[in-house]
Amino acid sequence: MRLAEQLDGKRFLLTGVTGFIGEALLQRLLVDLPSTTAVALVRPKPGQSGEDRLRSVLRKPIFRAAGEADDLLKTRVEALEGDLSNVPELPSDIDVVVHCAGDVSFDPLIQDAFTTNVTGTRALVERTLEAGERGGRTVHYVHVSTAYVGGRRRGAVPERAVEHQVDWRTETESGLRLAARIEEDSRLEGRLREFLRAAERDHGRAGPLSVAAGAEERRVAWVTAQQKAAGKERARTLGWTDCYTFTKAMGERLVEEIAAPVIPTTILRPSIVESAVKHPHPGWIEGFKMAEPIILAYGRGELTEFPAAPDSVIDVVPIDHVVNAIVVAAATPPPLSQPAYYHVSSGSRNPLTFRDVYEFIREYFTEHPFDSSPAVMPTWDFPGGRAVERKVRAGELLTSAGNRVLALAPRSSRVREVSRKLDKAQGQVEFARRYMDLYKAYTEAELRFVDDRTLALHRTLDPADVEMWGFDTSEVDWDHYWLESHCPSVTAQMRKYDEIRRRRTQAAASGPRELRPATEGSAPVLAVFDLAGTLLPGTVVDTYLTLRLSSLDAPARIAEFGRIMRHLPGWIAAERRDRGSFLRSLFRGYAGVDLDALEEYVDDVFAPSFLQQVSSDALRRIQAHRDAGHRTILMTGDVRQVTRPLEGLFDEVVCTELDEVVQDGHRVASGFLTSPPLVGEARAAWLRRYAEVEGANLAASYAYADSHVDIPLLKTVGNPSAVSPDVPLFRVARASRWPVADWAASSPTRRLRVPQQVLAGTD
Repeated sequence: MRLAEQLDGKRFLLTGVTGFIGEALLQRLLVDLPSTTAVALVRPKPGQSGEDRLRSVLRKPIFRAAGEADDLLKTRVEALEGDLSNVPELPSDIDVVVHCAGDVSFDPLIQDAFTTNVTGTRALVERTLEAGERGGRTVHYVHVSTAYVGGRRRGAVPERAVEHQVDWRTETESGLRLAARIEEDSRLEGRLREFLRAAERDHGRAGPLSVAAGAEERRVAWVTAQQKAAGKERARTLGWTDCYTFTKAMGERLVEEIAAPVIPTTILRPSIVESAVKHPHPGWIEGFKMAEPIILAYGRGELTEFPAAPDSVIDVVPIDHVVNAIVVAAATPPPLSQPAYYHVSSGSRNPLTFRDVYEFIREYFTEHPFDSSPAVMPTWDFPGGRAVERKVRAGELLTSAGNRVLALAPRSSRVREVSRKLDKAQGQVEFARRYMDLYKAYTEAELRFVDDRTLALHRTLDPADVEMWGFDTSEVDWDHYWLESHCPSVTAQMRKYDEIRRRRTQAAASGPRELRPATEGSAPVLAVFDLAGTLLPGTVVDTYLTLRLSSLDAPARIAEFGRIMRHLPGWIAAERRDRGSFLRSLFRGYAGVDLDALEEYVDDVFAPSFLQQVSSDALRRIQAHRDAGHRTILMTGDVRQVTRPLEGLFDEVVCTELDEVVQDGHRVASGFLTSPPLVGEARAAWLRRYAEVEGANLAASYAYADSHVDIPLLKTVGNPSAVSPDVPLFRVARASRWPVADWAASSPTRRLRVPQQVLAGTD
């Protein structure tokens, strides 16, 4: 009998239709089996209903042949809102349930793995049994598992229940308790103190909110790492490769105990699912699976070796073979209490080794390199896992040492370039470490998944259905698959990214983008500029020394310089904790200065030299904002007197104000400030308040700064730019894709300054 006749009028319930296998299965049902209907269990998201998510799936090009999405939702497929943590009542008229959903990460959080792969499966099975009873019909339950469910073993793996004595109920309860305990441990006083200290080292200068956010990020990261490690280690102690395969095995045992005695039950175990051979079209794939990150990293020259045995089999199966097997198995329900097991795999009758795959990939990239590919593709010698482990460990030590050196280096374009190269090297090392830890057991596995029953199922197909619905993996031509289909498909998106990067590089080389002029009646657009390190080189200490020493005779200058040098170590320590305290201490030195005389000196003597230091690039950018009708703001921690030469360029000047007293008819600095210096988070708070009062559009506004202390300010606007940034800001800018500019001084000038190695880190 033809497959279409066997499934004529059948109603399927599918889970996981927003995932790879579920989407492909739904597509085949709607396009190639027009007499079937489907119900899709879809989890709603904030602002998006389950039906809207399903509609988005149905609007993809692969569903075009089935009809318009809205028409399909009316006639062929129904969205059932819910998820595996809260499975709703199922329709009573379903004939087949195909459970495709599951946590497929190799390193899931232990609670996520159990919740999805075990408790979620139990809820679905129980709802399936209820639906069958209400509808007075026998529902066929098809459970999609994994071929690696057997755990850490060698040799032939048969198509039958996995032999073990582990109780899935006990392990599930224990795993969920363990996850909760780790969460509680992260809130212990000693642990929180560690997170806080680390955050203070990195974010203390920005302000308490940044410190708090950094501490919480560290706590969450610690919890995540511990919960993943707990699942992995528990799985390994019981003989499984990782938490993914362990919880999949627990889910299978649950199905065998609860579903199989009551309803026809099929357990289908794909191996490593990759792109399609034929359907919906050659090379079709959604997202990155196991092989794709490795392929892309090799193509970029970032993976110089891999911890696989060259003769180990990498068991790959195309997605359309998996879907075909699911559909044919769904049409062939087994007897009660005799669950059917099928391995959808290739290693038994069409084996593909890691060396084969490496040679295919190398050949492909030799002929079709990326823009970022090396001139000669890396050669893998397959030295073994231990040798690769030593190489990765050496890379970790070197990049760690490099980061320690960078933390002490003065800022410069050369240092930023070193940082960029170090980040790239560190990314390569972290990639290698992650894939070693995740996939080492798979890459060195000596498994052969027996697929005799799957082949027998394939042979039940009517000859007229074999072309459309066959799944005999021995017929896959791996040479054609990798060179002509899979590699071109998975690299297509990366080539698009290369083109985008090329355009960005060209745009950056041509200079800053033209600013959009403000329109009459629109909300004001702000352009905020930092001063020291951004508009001009140097620090607040430089300008302080220039101004303060100008009013002193030679002995007093020596005394003041000595005062600064005595206090400098303490100031720098204070500056790293609280920049405001540093500025208060520094500006205390203005005590007793005649402010009228100081301002006269600034206007007559200091200003010409000072303006020569301001970057011509910066001046052009400021003028461009003024020409565009934007409101320009100078924001600095320096004192008002320093900003006097620049006041004509800005609509607002936000700076530190010296407190003054009157002595003998003269305005004299008291040594105190009129308000706290505006630094770190305070700048962001000031800008938000200013925008609120003035009705300004922060999303369209701009900000320019050079220090990681100003990250809160830069994040406040929609168009941030890092100017001659320090390494921490440079890294954030690159990760956030913010523009990075170097505004060099217009001309070199001589000025008195404290040695830079002493002032490293001050602004």
